[in-house]
Amino acid sequence: MNIHAPGLTRRTMLKGGAGLVLGSYIARTDRLFAQAAANPPAYNIAPNTFLIIKPDNTVTVLCKSIEFGQGPFTGMATLVAEELDADWSQMRADHAPSNPVLYKNLLFGMQGTGGSTAVANSYIQMRQVGAAARQMLVAAAADAWKVPAGEITVENGVIKHASGKEGRFGEFAEKAMTMPVPSDPKLKDPSAFKFIGKEGVVKRLDSAEKTNGKAFYTLDINEPDMLTVVVARSPKFGGTVASFDATAAKAVPGVVDVKQVPTGVAVYANGFWPAKTGRDALKITWDESNAETRGSAELLQQFRELSKSPGKLVKAEGDFAASIAKGGRVIETEYVFPYLAHAAMEPLNAYLKWDGEAVHARYGCQFPTPDHMALSKVFGLPPEKIKIDVLLAGGSFGRRAQQSTHVAIELAEVAKAIGPGKPIKLVWTREDDMRGGYYRPYSIHRMRGAVRDGKIEAWSDTIVSQSIMKGSFMESFTLKDGLDSTSYEGSNEIPYDIANFRCDMHQVDVGVPVLWWRSVGHTHTGYAVEAFVDELLEAAGKDPIEGRLELLSKKPRHAGVLRAVAELAGWKNAKLEPGRARGVAVVESFNTFVAQIVELSMGDEGPKVHKVWCAVDCGIAVNPDIIRAQMEGGIGFGLGHILYAEVQMEEGRVVPGNFDAYRSLRINEMPAIEVTVVKSNEKPTGVGEPGVPPIGPAVANAMAKLGQVRPRQLPIVPGASA
Repeated sequence: MNIHAPGLTRRTMLKGGAGLVLGSYIARTDRLFAQAAANPPAYNIAPNTFLIIKPDNTVTVLCKSIEFGQGPFTGMATLVAEELDADWSQMRADHAPSNPVLYKNLLFGMQGTGGSTAVANSYIQMRQVGAAARQMLVAAAADAWKVPAGEITVENGVIKHASGKEGRFGEFAEKAMTMPVPSDPKLKDPSAFKFIGKEGVVKRLDSAEKTNGKAFYTLDINEPDMLTVVVARSPKFGGTVASFDATAAKAVPGVVDVKQVPTGVAVYANGFWPAKTGRDALKITWDESNAETRGSAELLQQFRELSKSPGKLVKAEGDFAASIAKGGRVIETEYVFPYLAHAAMEPLNAYLKWDGEAVHARYGCQFPTPDHMALSKVFGLPPEKIKIDVLLAGGSFGRRAQQSTHVAIELAEVAKAIGPGKPIKLVWTREDDMRGGYYRPYSIHRMRGAVRDGKIEAWSDTIVSQSIMKGSFMESFTLKDGLDSTSYEGSNEIPYDIANFRCDMHQVDVGVPVLWWRSVGHTHTGYAVEAFVDELLEAAGKDPIEGRLELLSKKPRHAGVLRAVAELAGWKNAKLEPGRARGVAVVESFNTFVAQIVELSMGDEGPKVHKVWCAVDCGIAVNPDIIRAQMEGGIGFGLGHILYAEVQMEEGRVVPGNFDAYRSLRINEMPAIEVTVVKSNEKPTGVGEPGVPPIGPAVANAMAKLGQVRPRQLPIVPGASA
């Protein structure tokens, strides 16, 4: 299926057998970045942008969010099918091409996937797309049958009239294209939903092909005359090439050329193995005069010293200093969070063909708009000469959403270096990916609190961390008073009602590039807040759940998931086996509320988590089965990382290079998980990330119940190997 054939009309494609009728978006140069109308709608709902209905009656939804396991293909198709009154067996999904005018994320104004926003920004839009398409199909049938449109019904993909006339979408799709697009199509009342919120009705659209091997990823691209490229990069961040000798590399059979590029030395070959072998044979002298040379131990010492004095104020309420001075039980602790890699199953890779006049890129592109602009800039071509096909990606967890667009830039640079007419596939090995930076930032939280007369009276949190956004095109959106809000989100607005509160921050510069990591700031702020409140409640003699509920009187949705998970786990009347304990945590992230209870025991190798109970409130639940899957995945992902994962550095060099030194959760370590989705009429919010933050502090709090010290420095089991 080619949805980008320049110059072809919809009718031509239909007659040519492509079957592309209602809803082809043709990436013509006169439309790709077209100017908006004088009075544009708030967002695009035109079915001919989002839907492809073929004569065989299949409906393909073009999804503006990348699918890398979190479920937007199924989510967007569910929203469209609901209002279209389609049969689920008709539904298909594919990625939309790069076009920020047509396919922008409504929450951040450019085309891209992130922040658990796929459903949140598309819920109304994609329902309106389906409703508009239904209305246009009905209008086409009414015209063909010469009957009033109001007498026509649509059910399970069949268009019917009381006279006995009936037809399917494919029969009327071409005519429907000529009908006016409704500006405000009527949406169903939720009581009439057949797909949205229903369990066991909708099957994931991407599961079968991912299971049988038909799913197509960037690594599967193998075009004629394509060169595979690997790049030798500095072993220390900030290092540059001083000189290199490519004699031995060029002698490797299959190596075509070797070129210096801004990020290092690129080896071009007729396949991955000769490219890697050639790279291994390179002799490179690195200039490390401007490189980062500190290791983990030095960073810990420097961050720790900073944390002992107040940073720049983020938020203050009441009088923390005066409250602390009144005495009572004062508790001070620190929490240390290491660099973490994303370690997605498919390492970074991308394909590009440049003919000297235009560029066609194909890869798992999470941020099409910035990448599009980056390619345009490097090649010196107008945006309409750049085309990006978004492909499936084997995971991301934040890694493919780059504020620096560094992969797109490197892809363009290696293509320019070899010259036009050479299709290239840039491949990062697992070691490249693991040692390539863009980690979760190294962070420390120093917490102080006071408990008097059974009540938490004071709370402070001094954070030391790097900025993800500083120096990027996103700086203006997230830096407030010079501080990166993603570093303190969740710590500055804790849900608990504590009169005397202070949050401050030291924002430090380190030469290690950092990036958002699944749940971004909440991955460390959630741990710090929930471990600390549990410790203060213990000092106050309060039950972990009842004590939290007392402090959440103004936060009904936090309290709601906390009560739901307590009921699910039978918290009050639980009879535990000897040597087992339970811990709890509740975290709001990305406007979604998640509470988790873990049950664990301690073994020779650390905690053994036996079961996790989880309650999630994400507003209207579009696909409950996917919500559960995302909670389960987030729990497993988060648990493996808080137990074992750490990107250690020694003298500026990254130590782990593969999974033998970067420990993940094994399948036999995955706990039993029970999830309840709290019913809600609030607007739907995201679920890709919010399952991660609560699991760490819930484990820490359960460990404390067994007499262990709450882990102050992660990972909980340092030095673990696969």
